[in-house]
Amino acid sequence: MIGTELLDDPRAEPAAVRAELRDIARLNALFGGTRAVVRELEPWFRAAPRDGAARWTLLDVGAGAGDIALAVVRAARRYGLAVTPVGIELNRTAARVAQARGVAAVVADGSALPVGRRGVDIVIASQVLHHLPRAVAARWIASFDRLARRVVVLADLRRSRIAMAGVWAAAVGLGMRRTTRHDAIVSLARGYTREEFTALLAEAGVPAVARSRPGYRVVASWRPGARGEPVARPLRADPCAPSTRS
Repeated sequence: MIGTELLDDPRAEPAAVRAELRDIARLNALFGGTRAVVRELEPWFRAAPRDGAARWTLLDVGAGAGDIALAVVRAARRYGLAVTPVGIELNRTAARVAQARGVAAVVADGSALPVGRRGVDIVIASQVLHHLPRAVAARWIASFDRLARRVVVLADLRRSRIAMAGVWAAAVGLGMRRTTRHDAIVSLARGYTREEFTALLAEAGVPAVARSRPGYRVVASWRPGARGEPVARPLRADPCAPSTRS
């Protein structure tokens, strides 16, 4: 792994975590992180039944402040679809922030997700995989494919020196913390090329190809798994409840 980031440490100082999460949410909104996920999901929402009874569940792995999950909820509502989000966070402070914003949160490790096979409609993971060693990231992706009923969406940073310079300048101009500026550069250095992300998907055994999106983003989405598998009970999470970890 390249470098270290504040959010790599689940014991990081809470005030620093809250401040960085605010900065990340702003960067997501301004530079395409939020839009990259919503754009992948809109075709699924557009095709959903319009009978007023459609209700889906969303699992956001590495939910941060819950900003992307809430953007998905708003987008789905425009198509007459109700989405119930649950965030997974290893950092307790981040889980509390997401909870305060209206996203039910579970403190858990992505390697031991508290969801049964086909237990949720949507699984998303945005700007999470670059925090992991490649072999672990492949295992997580394979597990997302087992857990989702309808669609999996992955979004991450596309590695670029131009993007590094741009995000540094933007963070300075927006008055963001020094830690945020440092972590943004480390995140981009850890990011993927489109070809690398496609290779990671193939390693995980999922039927998807990475695509580039504005804001130096790379995304992939697909319909999960083999058909005819038993469907688990829907995920029900207690706010910020700890989960058993392996």
